[in-house]
Amino acid sequence: MATARPAPDRSLTDVPVLEKLDGLLLRQLAARMGAAPLRYALGRLTVDPPAGPPVATLRFQDRRALLGLLLDPEVRFGDAYAEGRIEVEGDLVAALEQAYRTLPEGRANPLAWLRTFRRHSPPRSRANVHHHYDLGNDFYTLWLDEQLLYTCAYFESPEQSLEQAQVAKMDHVCRKLGLQPGETVVEAGCGWGALALHMARAYGVRVRAYNLSREQVAWARDRSRREGLADRVEFVLDDYRAIRDRCDVFVSVGMLEHVGRRSYRELGRVISRSLDPERGRGLLHFIGRDRARPLNAWIRRRIFPGAYAPALAEVERRVLWPERLVTVDVENLRPHYALTLRHWRERYERAAAEGRVGRDERFRRTWRLYLAGSEASFRTGSLQLFQVLFAPTRSSGVPWTRRELYAPGPGLSWNAPTS
Repeated sequence: MATARPAPDRSLTDVPVLEKLDGLLLRQLAARMGAAPLRYALGRLTVDPPAGPPVATLRFQDRRALLGLLLDPEVRFGDAYAEGRIEVEGDLVAALEQAYRTLPEGRANPLAWLRTFRRHSPPRSRANVHHHYDLGNDFYTLWLDEQLLYTCAYFESPEQSLEQAQVAKMDHVCRKLGLQPGETVVEAGCGWGALALHMARAYGVRVRAYNLSREQVAWARDRSRREGLADRVEFVLDDYRAIRDRCDVFVSVGMLEHVGRRSYRELGRVISRSLDPERGRGLLHFIGRDRARPLNAWIRRRIFPGAYAPALAEVERRVLWPERLVTVDVENLRPHYALTLRHWRERYERAAAEGRVGRDERFRRTWRLYLAGSEASFRTGSLQLFQVLFAPTRSSGVPWTRRELYAPGPGLSWNAPTS
């Protein structure tokens, strides 16, 4: 069993009482972490992993940080790391990955479950979006790709650049939807507008895209004017619940996580009233879980207020089925998101090392931990990335096979024979 080791020139009986307490707390933490190859340190005390060399050392700067981690690991670790009261010496992603793989998932706090049932009213949704997405476009340009896509990329090979993989993602979405020139598309949650502009430019469709972030919409409108696409793409600064358009295609990439469980039925009604019942189709691209659980409490508090990553069954039961929308195809891009996050994290680290991130040290460490923790979550399967393709139940154009998705041409054909 791992033991705390004071300096060799003093016997345990000479160690002050508080230092004995520190050793006890370190051993308790090590026991809780089980076989994780991590070393724990406070002052001159260390506890080594039970077998093999550690991948990293968690060094506590004070007893309060150690006690906090034992009492409330989800929130206290993130806050203590951001404040510099916990240092991770070694590979931060590897340390988090080992912790996620080792720690058993206990039952979620009942209060955390209750928070997932809060209604996301338009004002609350606007405040949540502002907290994360209106940090300043200059901040995101430091580490996203050149088109500012802040969602999972699609790597046709691991060697692709982030820029290439993000274009491939947009094409992957468009080809699944089988976009045809002249069709109308509604996009709910459009980020900085890259996908809407790509759909119009490369596939000849007309797009109306909705978003609550003022900074993102201003950026998207400016880009559409510069690229001569303002007559085919309209960016609307409004909530998805304001959508009244009738369309051939409904697409949402990276917004469902912010809708809130209590509002899923409302989202389903918006989709249903928007889609043409005979030839309509849609795609939801979202971070999910293998089973229903609240999102990490620190992420909800410091990064994405109000966020919830649903299980696949929740989306089908609460969004699609009540409105007679049926699943046509499901793809899990989890490994692609882990690689996307690695690119983002490495770019962020370079920008931070060069002094370009700005703000205070707590902000910089908060975002370093968020990106590293997200990468570890997708690497270990704590989070999934689903693309769900769907259509109205009575649609007459469901694709015959998926073969066309990977063959030359526009993608899936939504005019498949019915007999």
